[in-house]
Amino acid sequence: MRVEISPIQAVDDPVICNIIRTVGAEYGAVGEGFGPADPEVMNMSRYYLPEQASLYLIARLDGEIVGGCGIAPFNNSKTICELRKLFLLPRARGLGIGKKLTGQCLDFAQAAGFKQCYLDTLANMDSAIGLYQKLGFAHLSSPLAGTIHGGCDVWMLKNLVPVVQNKM
Repeated sequence: MRVEISPIQAVDDPVICNIIRTVGAEYGAVGEGFGPADPEVMNMSRYYLPEQASLYLIARLDGEIVGGCGIAPFNNSKTICELRKLFLLPRARGLGIGKKLTGQCLDFAQAAGFKQCYLDTLANMDSAIGLYQKLGFAHLSSPLAGTIHGGCDVWMLKNLVPVVQNKM
């Protein structure tokens, strides 16, 4: 089993679009208010550009694209980014690929100067929520103002800057 993570290229757009929509449908994320319906899904490589403080990574398992994950500013914020569209095909789950993708996205976000990372998801995406909790995301009682994913029912936030304890 060989896993490769790399930034998305235009040639990857149709494959990742299909994965996002297929996996989204598996979990009921269909239609307006859900990530798979976002306009960017058709051409992910055009929307995630490092010069715009955004990145979308794809994962290949033994040479075949099996999923991806992205990071981008939340509502053009300079301090809050959003973890976006972590979707993996069933055969790629439970192998640490989601953790690897998310970790690299969070590293990129920290290097880009973001202070917090937001995400929204669905309560039935148990394994993803478990991953996010292990990575330090905390549950919010409501979405951040300005989210376009009104169909989501789980909202989480992670501080990207370590909290320094005052030892007086």
